Amino acid sequence: MSTVLRLVAAFLLLLCASAVQAQNKVPSDRVLEALVKSSLLSLNDANVTGNYAVLHAKLSKPFREQFPPEKLKDTFKEFSQGNADFDIIAAMPPTYDPRPVVDEDGKLVVKGSFPTEPSRLLFELEFIPSDGEWKLIRIHVKLGSKS
Repeated sequence: MSTVLRLVAAFLLLLCASAVQAQNKVPSDRVLEALVKSSLLSLNDANVTGNYAVLHAKLSKPFREQFPPEKLKDTFKEFSQGNADFDIIAAMPPTYDPRPVVDEDGKLVVKGSFPTEPSRLLFELEFIPSDGEWKLIRIHVKLGSKS
């Protein structure tokens, strides 16, 4: 193998290792906020329109297999039937409690809230690395008290 090919192979190996290692770390605040808002706004759009196909497409493969669009619609019917619309979160920063972590299974665990009115939007999200990005494996959302 020529020296150039060895250098290219070593460089590609280093890039792959860096990508894997980066997925074992909590993303930057900006990326984390984008992940949270993108996930929750996709859920909001699905609830408002009744079309869960886009939300379904953004899920990790194991989540997609377990929850087809119709099952997602049934799971979140409380939000859609209650006319919950929380798109205002696009203009708000999330508060994390506790601080997001990558757990021992490699899942990014993010819990927190948005100070929506009249109730806070509480969320618990979990992501797994998939296709070079974090994708949802679990989503739990509720409207809670302002305490």
